[in-house]
Amino acid sequence: MKIIAAGGLAVVISLAGFGAADAKGCLKGAVVGGVAGHLAGHHATVGAIGGCAVGHHMAHQKAVKAARAQPAPVRR
Repeated sequence: MKIIAAGGLAVVISLAGFGAADAKGCLKGAVVGGVAGHLAGHHATVGAIGGCAVGHHMAHQKAVKAARAQPAPVRR
C-alpha cells in the first residue's frame, strides 16, 4: 500500500510542474491510460503516465494541424 501511495505522490508532484496550458490532452490520456493499465495487469500508474504523455503529444499534433489549416493573413 505504501508503494502505491508513493507512486501516486510521485505522479502528482511530477504533474504539478505543468501549467494549465501545457496539460492539454494529458488528463484524458491519463484516464484512458490508467484504465487500460489497470485492466492489463494492475499497472494503472504506469498507464496513466504513458497516457498523459501520448495525450499531450496528440493534442500538440492537433494544434499544429489546426494552425496550418488557417489561411495566411492578407498583407496590404
